Amino acid sequence: MSLSLEPGLRLVAATHNPGKARELAALLEGRFDVVTAASLGLAEPEEPESTFIGNAIVKARAAADASGLIALADDSGLCVAALGGGPGIHSARWAGPERDFGHAMDLVEARLIDTESDDASAWFICALAVAWPNGPVVAVEGRIDGALSFPRRGGLGFGYDPIFVPDGGSLTFGEMDPQAKDAISHRARAFAALKAALF
Repeated sequence: MSLSLEPGLRLVAATHNPGKARELAALLEGRFDVVTAASLGLAEPEEPESTFIGNAIVKARAAADASGLIALADDSGLCVAALGGGPGIHSARWAGPERDFGHAMDLVEARLIDTESDDASAWFICALAVAWPNGPVVAVEGRIDGALSFPRRGGLGFGYDPIFVPDGGSLTFGEMDPQAKDAISHRARAFAALKAALF
């Protein structure tokens, strides 16, 4: 089996998050015919692992085996130094079943206030995994460092983007043009590693 991805292949993006699906499709630059796990009616698997890489592999494996297609999965989240790296792999769970990231951002701010720390440093991690049906998996990780900023700013992006300012920048991810964000984000860095491995 060749561990490479030829343009035109049909891939399943193992996500039920519309924002994440859009970013994955943009980063794939139209090379592939991408369908989402949600559009195929695939169940979201449990994410029992303690790392982003581990959970990305679980999601890719589940989508590939259920669909019979090569699957691409992303597990990503916000890590805050003063919160011991939290919310980390639990980033989506902080938003609850309704995916209310406004609530999640309020929770981050409240927890930070509780710590009485003036350390606003934070980073986003993205793990990407590609799985072949009943076959191998390739996984990589990307990271971008920055700092938290409150109150939230910007309505672009998704998730925790309105409270994260990347190092060297002044705009939050929520204020940045999507193409500018895609050029530097944790997901872009993970994709660069994935392209080097597979494309």
